[in-house]
Amino acid sequence: MIDLFYMQELPVAVMGLGKSGLATARALRDSGAEVRVWDDNPASRAAAEAEGFAVVDLTSADLSDLTTIVWSPGIPHTHPKPHPVAERARALGIELICDIELLGRAERDCAFIGITGTNGKSTTTTLIGHILAAAGCKAAVGGNLGTPVLTFDPIGSGGTCVLEMSSYQLELTHSITFDIAVLLNITPDHLARHGGMEGYVAAKKLIFHRQTWPRTAVIGVDDEHCRKIHAGLAAVGDQRIWPISAQGPVAGGVYAADGWLVDDTDGEAVRVVELSGLPSLLGTHNWQNAAAAFATCKAAGLPVPAIVAAMATFPGLAHRQQLVGTLDGVRFVNDSKATNADATEKALATFDPIYWILGGQAKDTGLNGLEGYMDRVRHAFLIGEAQEQFAAWLDAQGVAYTRCATLDVATAKAAGLALAERLDGACVLLSPACASWDQFANFEKRGEAFAAYVAGIVGAHGQAPGNTGNGTSGGVA
Repeated sequence: MIDLFYMQELPVAVMGLGKSGLATARALRDSGAEVRVWDDNPASRAAAEAEGFAVVDLTSADLSDLTTIVWSPGIPHTHPKPHPVAERARALGIELICDIELLGRAERDCAFIGITGTNGKSTTTTLIGHILAAAGCKAAVGGNLGTPVLTFDPIGSGGTCVLEMSSYQLELTHSITFDIAVLLNITPDHLARHGGMEGYVAAKKLIFHRQTWPRTAVIGVDDEHCRKIHAGLAAVGDQRIWPISAQGPVAGGVYAADGWLVDDTDGEAVRVVELSGLPSLLGTHNWQNAAAAFATCKAAGLPVPAIVAAMATFPGLAHRQQLVGTLDGVRFVNDSKATNADATEKALATFDPIYWILGGQAKDTGLNGLEGYMDRVRHAFLIGEAQEQFAAWLDAQGVAYTRCATLDVATAKAAGLALAERLDGACVLLSPACASWDQFANFEKRGEAFAAYVAGIVGAHGQAPGNTGNGTSGGVA
């Protein structure tokens, strides 16, 4: 647990009592702060009360003695409409920060690596942590990835915090200047929360806030938004800038070309690893992740052979193109983390032919942008609230589909057709391009259910599930 010594005996409120919110409340209490907590959800308030926290309605209580509210990044504080507590706090001059800001104020002697982007940041964050650990470095990995940062053991001088940063968290983290800051890509997502695309881009750009030499900016240049940010940073020249690309050469950076990861950060364009030799980093999207992780770890001072060796042993992430079973040559891949079309695109580009399970609560962008991959889809199986919307879209693309409503039915029907047709390379792919909340508590539960259904199907054929390790990966938001 991180010691928040500077909060001792000070009144502080925690707004939002999910996993990170409760971890924050515990860390503050253990550090001697006077803690008040609130959540709009009665069940969350009850759980906090059971732990002995003072539950105080921040929508109506006297806040005048507070200087700080630790805010759950998932609760709107600006767009599309600020929460009433945020409005009250700002009127009183109370700062809104997230738990990562508390970490930054407590751990001033360690190094900070921050990773953001619409897609791929979880894979990249975990891969960087894996490489650092394999090299014997002291590193703590967390943030938006799922591990609350205040549950870290004390880090101190010589250690490194590797933090996945969402756009929401970047807006609420003010004092950390990242020694190495990574921006992978930007595509439309969470636009309502940022007041449109301009606000979303501005939030992502905060990853480079206050960077100066010898700090390093690692930035993808495969999309227009990031190219503009790269050009702006290069024009100012405040920090070392290493561009990365999955699409070909970039001078002075790290990129994928001709099946190799190439390091040109020293101007020598050295081939460092054959990408086919990284079994958990298949697909163009993962080449960008690999380039980013390589550049980051080189910037952190690790020798190239150590970086490459660790990349080859990376196991991947659950729910991100995770191979959960094989049966008679058919692969079953859990890509439940693909909650928007851009994330699903990465999976559609990796497999062929595909028996595609999709649907749930659709994002504003629907399936736009996936048209060019429909020749890979043998048949689609629709679930959830988006079933009819996606059926109309598939009709327009000339793709055969079956309405299944629920994931168990879709998995059984997809498996049945794939096993009957026995096409080379066949993949039953759960890549929903949707949020999970219409039928599941989160994308993890959706992915776990899919894996369980697959295990049942494989077991019914008298076989073990096969390779249940993690395959290729891709993230969102």
